[in-house]
Amino acid sequence: MSKRVFVKFVSDPNNDLIKTIVGLACAARAVADGHEVNVFFAAAGTRILEASYIEKLERELDSPDPMVGPMMDAIVQGATLHCSFASVKAVLGHAEGDGALLVDDDQIAWSGPPGVIALATSSDVQLTY
Repeated sequence: MSKRVFVKFVSDPNNDLIKTIVGLACAARAVADGHEVNVFFAAAGTRILEASYIEKLERELDSPDPMVGPMMDAIVQGATLHCSFASVKAVLGHAEGDGALLVDDDQIAWSGPPGVIALATSSDVQLTY
């Protein structure tokens, strides 16, 4: 039975790289299992939207085969992505439309607390990293 899964990345991933990787793995698995997945990147969790950060996570795993990139690809292709431009600007210093994220701006539903509340209250399962 398919569930509505809400995954929120809000903590600074630099504080626990492995926890961030686990969160990406869970989100990718939910997509692979056929669930309706919404992923919100807020506050310092927006670091995950930089290609260089995904490369950093790959180095942390030190696996002979890439793992984090394919997980992120699965999330981008199979989940609905949400983010706050205020967080992107404050944490990453990027402005809307500058093409600095690993996902095009038009592939992200831009919101803030109202979007988080709407996603949380309409989901069956919530995971926060």
